[in-house]
Amino acid sequence: MDGIADMGGTEGWGRAQRPQPDEPVFPEPWHGRAFALSLLANRLAGGNLDSFRHALERLDRGAYLDDGYFGRWLNGAERILTENDLLASSAVDARARTLRGERVEEPPSPQPAAREARSAAPGSRREVQSAPAFAVGQRVRAKNLSPAGHTRLPRYVRGHTGVVTLVEPAFVFPDTNAHFRGEDPQYVYTVAFDSRELWGEDTEPFTLTIEMFESYLEEAG
Repeated sequence: MDGIADMGGTEGWGRAQRPQPDEPVFPEPWHGRAFALSLLANRLAGGNLDSFRHALERLDRGAYLDDGYFGRWLNGAERILTENDLLASSAVDARARTLRGERVEEPPSPQPAAREARSAAPGSRREVQSAPAFAVGQRVRAKNLSPAGHTRLPRYVRGHTGVVTLVEPAFVFPDTNAHFRGEDPQYVYTVAFDSRELWGEDTEPFTLTIEMFESYLEEAG
């Protein structure tokens, strides 16, 4: 889906802020707790990395951007818990109001048993019997697709041509795994794109490399 998370190549965000060498992993104590809660929520819901990413990309602008990086993770955890009936939809707001000193009756939360992760095997690398469809040095085009669900195909490369520089092993396909429709493992290719191919001739010249799943690509004539 073309959600708020697909920011690559878009304008208006200002200069990227580089992290400082001595920057702590969790600048504030609640950041670490938000990270842990996110992992726990996804595990309780029987999710995987791709389903968690899909939860994040479905957040609205405020929940994704305005609340900061770890706020985004916390908002994603809340979405996962409520969508999987592990937490009442109004429970978070009620608890926040209670902590602010209001007299609010918190709704009861369902207490289902913890669910097993729905991934068939650990990790995401898989073996496939077929040969790779593309080879190093081959010109390929990113398909001009706009899937309704989760995808790792960035908008700014769709319809553009690049060159395969590396054929990587097969990995679980995020577009199906995020929705629990099977792993559909595919080869992954490192594809090099000229910046002027992506953003026009007046762009500063440089080469951008992206890892792309096989079904995202087609042969360029």
